[in-house]
Amino acid sequence: MSDPVPASWRAALDPVLASGEARRLGGWLSAEEAAGKPIYPPRGTRLRALALTPLDAVKVVILGQDPYHGPGQAMGLSFSVPEGVKIPPSLRNIYKELESDLGIAPPSHGDLTRWAERGVLLLNTSLTVEAGRAGSHAGKGWEAITDACVRAVAARAEPSVFILWGAHAQTKRKTIPEIAAPRHLVIASPHPSPLSARRGFFGSHPFSRANAFLEEKGRGAVDWRV
Repeated sequence: MSDPVPASWRAALDPVLASGEARRLGGWLSAEEAAGKPIYPPRGTRLRALALTPLDAVKVVILGQDPYHGPGQAMGLSFSVPEGVKIPPSLRNIYKELESDLGIAPPSHGDLTRWAERGVLLLNTSLTVEAGRAGSHAGKGWEAITDACVRAVAARAEPSVFILWGAHAQTKRKTIPEIAAPRHLVIASPHPSPLSARRGFFGSHPFSRANAFLEEKGRGAVDWRV
């Protein structure tokens, strides 16, 4: 894996990056790219979530499955697309819930960089995907790295919120040690995809619940405006 690890995350990630699993992941990604397979997001942006949200600044972790697999969509932040790119259906549903929950009108773009800069770690369980093939890089080694990210947040003394949208994200619950779990809030619901949003994502109030918890713990609410 060629993307440099941001300084605040190195202590948490260096051990797993030195493992055989991580080395196999790096070799496999290089081989896939050498074979001409387009992989999203491009090198240099795959750890962007960690670069924008230092470990000691994390208030909320939002977990998705893997990056968007269409051209120009993935930007290293879960659920986010660059300005000028059509807003994907899952993000439109997130914006609908945000408006219902906090009264924030849906923005005209899908770039969630401001959330990341305010302490919202926008992480996927896998950090790359092959073009046009959702889930294609699951089980290739990213899970060990993103597990380590979640464990690092859970290990901190400061209370944080873990928002787990969908079955893939909810597998990360196991990485929050029982000894640490009581000081954090875990919000789990169906994925915001149109296929599942009406099964419990809509009406789950993740944003207000997260802010109420953070304020109660003295960490301050997140400004969820985009």
